[in-house]
Amino acid sequence: MENLRFHKEKKQGMLLCRAIAKLGDVYVNDAFGTAHRAHASTAVIAQFFPSTKFFGLLMAQELQAIDKVLNSGERPITAILGGSKVSTKITIIENILPAVDNLIIGGGMAFTFIKAQGGQVGSSLVEEDKMDLALEILEKAKAQNVKVIIPVDVVAADAFNNDAERKEVPADEIPEGWMGLDVGERTRDLNNDVIMNSRTILWNGPLGVFEMSNFADGTNL
Repeated sequence: MENLRFHKEKKQGMLLCRAIAKLGDVYVNDAFGTAHRAHASTAVIAQFFPSTKFFGLLMAQELQAIDKVLNSGERPITAILGGSKVSTKITIIENILPAVDNLIIGGGMAFTFIKAQGGQVGSSLVEEDKMDLALEILEKAKAQNVKVIIPVDVVAADAFNNDAERKEVPADEIPEGWMGLDVGERTRDLNNDVIMNSRTILWNGPLGVFEMSNFADGTNL
């Protein structure tokens, strides 16, 4: 069976689920990174295997790591959350806030937080409909004495490619037509300080467009 990414599967696609289910007797989901998405091949299909659905070894390791952080992690505990969208991390954030001491936010999702606080983010990725949610998360973190670290500077580019013109600018002063693709040097130093003073780390998602070498420093630390 070829890679399902070759097909434009629709969310909640029952027809696709039914077709895939006919090909096997057991369903195993070992894709922790996409388990939260309502894709036909990772969510709906499970109902076609009522008594023969399982999670794989990789997902088991991820769940055990999260359980350790939430229930028995040695403090200080720091969570590092990256990736492109707040909407894909909200469940993680809500569940870990009561258990962590520090929350480092990076990646594209950081710009929703920055803009929600009045920052200028240029052409950076922003979920406009999630800005109120971002402010709500910050309020919850403050109420629970969780220190939130949001980028103070970024590596901005004038195009989304590795060879684009780039410069470091304050995270809340990105010029129009430019986009933040990685955290800047000051932010890397701040993140490193928090990490070095932590005893337990939970990391989910990249802090920049790490697939492009010029924007991978924040993720590589």
